[in-house]
Amino acid sequence: MIELFFNTLNWIKEDWRSNPVRCFLEILAWFMSIGCSVTMMLTVPNPPFLILYPIFITQCAIFAWAAYTRKSFGMIANYMLLVTIDCVALIRMMLL
Repeated sequence: MIELFFNTLNWIKEDWRSNPVRCFLEILAWFMSIGCSVTMMLTVPNPPFLILYPIFITQCAIFAWAAYTRKSFGMIANYMLLVTIDCVALIRMMLL
């Protein structure tokens, strides 16, 4: 179990060395994701979607870009689908 922890730390260090901007943005997006989740949890049944949707869309776009730089088609497709779904939801919410 300890080896898994150290392997993960080494992977993060190597990722930082190979592309510090991508690593920083992924960590930022991860914190944005946690912030959205905690906000949603604390504000149910009436979460502030007008605030949360743009943040979630931004963090998904960051993750999609990071996946692109890693040449990970599956993750790009996943995050771009989430960006599309949430953009449509945000637009519909603002128009209705």
